[in-house]
Amino acid sequence: MPPTAVFLLLLSWPLLASASTYPRGHPPSPLLRRDSNSRSVPPQGFYDPRSHGGSFLTQVNDTFPPGLGEPINVILLGSSDSAVLVDQQQDGGLRNYYLSLGFAGECLGQHAGGDQEANVGDGRGYQNETAVMRWDYGNPTLGTCQETIEGGNHFRYWPQTGGEANSGAIFMALSYELPDALQHDIIFNGYNLARDWLVGNATAQSSIIPTANVTNTTTYSGQTSFGGYVYQTDVQYVSGFLSNTSDGINHFASVGANGTSATDGLVALLNVKILTSPQGSSKKSSAQPSAWPPLLPSLVAFLALFASILA
Repeated sequence: MPPTAVFLLLLSWPLLASASTYPRGHPPSPLLRRDSNSRSVPPQGFYDPRSHGGSFLTQVNDTFPPGLGEPINVILLGSSDSAVLVDQQQDGGLRNYYLSLGFAGECLGQHAGGDQEANVGDGRGYQNETAVMRWDYGNPTLGTCQETIEGGNHFRYWPQTGGEANSGAIFMALSYELPDALQHDIIFNGYNLARDWLVGNATAQSSIIPTANVTNTTTYSGQTSFGGYVYQTDVQYVSGFLSNTSDGINHFASVGANGTSATDGLVALLNVKILTSPQGSSKKSSAQPSAWPPLLPSLVAFLALFASILA
């Protein structure tokens, strides 16, 4: 049994014991609680981090060789509806949008994995990730526990809200990881695939996006929903911000091989609008952070998950 699985199982009882009152997910981040009037959104929907000393690569601790980073390959544009840029689940906020894509907060609210930092060029320098969001396997409450153990799509994100470049855009670093038993290495082509699978979710594609055919003229559009909110996402792929390379990229040995670069140099830009809010909400969301289910059903479901993994 992988060490992370043992840790999560031992951790689950005290957390589930308070399940009836403990709200799901992280508290809203103060970093994104800004009046939309304080934002200055350029025509492209974000400020290029490199113009203010930033980078499209994260900083990862203890890499070999030292100094490797992971690509910031998705940007949720500052031209999106302002409600979507607020890091909360209520009022159709960022966490609710992520739930509509199939991504939820970490298993039982406990952070797993190493932290990463990014400098998005807003004057605050390198900042720790706001949070890690994981594929929830169709279960927003416990599915991210499965992702932590079995692997899957996940991402870290950072807001561009500092005084030098306050676009409100959300910079995201996507990757598809292997199971915990394989030290969460990244699958072959896992940065590009993770980006495109998120885009496919965000635009409700009926088939998997063919990563090899994506170019800087590729676009997608579609709708998702969660908690009574319907979102329209328009996606444009762009080049010129990341390099098509394996140089300096974390996990380069497993991600890029046989002539394939670890990153193809493309960034997906997401412009998100709220099309529909819950009836009678008056901008108040019916998608408040859900209370954990009662203790017994949650415990049974959690133990069943581990039993299926160990079977």
